[in-house]
Amino acid sequence: MDANNRSLELSIVVPVYGSATILPVLIQQVYEAMTQEGLADDFELILVNDAGPDNSWSVIQTLASNNAFVRGINLRKNAGQHNAIMAGLNNVRGRMVVIMDDDLQHPPSALGDLMRALKDGHDVCYTKYLNRQHAWWKQAGSRFNDYVATLLLGKPKGLYLSSFKALKREVVEEIIKYDGPYTYIDGLILDVTQSITSVDIVHQARHEGESNYNFRRLLSLWMKMATSFSILPLRFATYMGFGLAALSLVMVVFVVVAKLLHPEFPPGWASLIAVVLFIGGIQTLCIGMVGEYLGRTYLKLNRRQQFIIGGTTWKKADADE
Repeated sequence: MDANNRSLELSIVVPVYGSATILPVLIQQVYEAMTQEGLADDFELILVNDAGPDNSWSVIQTLASNNAFVRGINLRKNAGQHNAIMAGLNNVRGRMVVIMDDDLQHPPSALGDLMRALKDGHDVCYTKYLNRQHAWWKQAGSRFNDYVATLLLGKPKGLYLSSFKALKREVVEEIIKYDGPYTYIDGLILDVTQSITSVDIVHQARHEGESNYNFRRLLSLWMKMATSFSILPLRFATYMGFGLAALSLVMVVFVVVAKLLHPEFPPGWASLIAVVLFIGGIQTLCIGMVGEYLGRTYLKLNRRQQFIIGGTTWKKADADE
């Protein structure tokens, strides 16, 4: 069997964005962890360059030429973390697959524990941080995202949807069938299986630099989850419409009765404006929700791609042999 196409025990997928200086340390620690597990020659590390602002791709090419276990994918344009992960998942060869970040906050020493959890019979294994090293606002956003995932996706309570996780190859094969442009990996996992566990890990401080995630990206991630894998926001809009209609009916009865009992009752201009603005705001919110769904449907019907691969560190002809 060709070396580029043979089956391996483990594939590690890492989306890369602005981490050129961290990558050499990352692959060294991963290799040491795999050596301790006796898998030095039976794993691959797939680095997906998400069109970052630095020279990450040239660093990946150098690392791949010097380390047989490193494979690189270069995206032509920035696709986002989850779509970059999908690019990696579409090219894995391992019987088990681990997804981890590029900033070394996910300790490679935990790879063995993740693999053993899958070997014990679970389809997916997440990690639970014992001491999170994120900023307070990011931790608050994660807690909100966790609550919404429980509400919208039926996530088991107590399960933290971390970005450091392991999946069986069978689960990956189901996930990559999704062809929508707005990918949310955890939503796809929860759609595929209920056999999920977690292991505790020590969350490390970022090796250097600052996180690329900001409030806008966290909000975008929440919108993907809310509108790509659940219709609950649309139902919320419907319930809100019924509630406002009932409230309006009560208000009409109240105004009529008040006018009959107290003809001198002055008209309430301020209260009228407040009600109009409130109802208008709710209507705008509901229209926005519907528009978000329609927009995503439109882009999917027009076959907008999840990612566009500009190059790899291996020859496609060799991999297809």
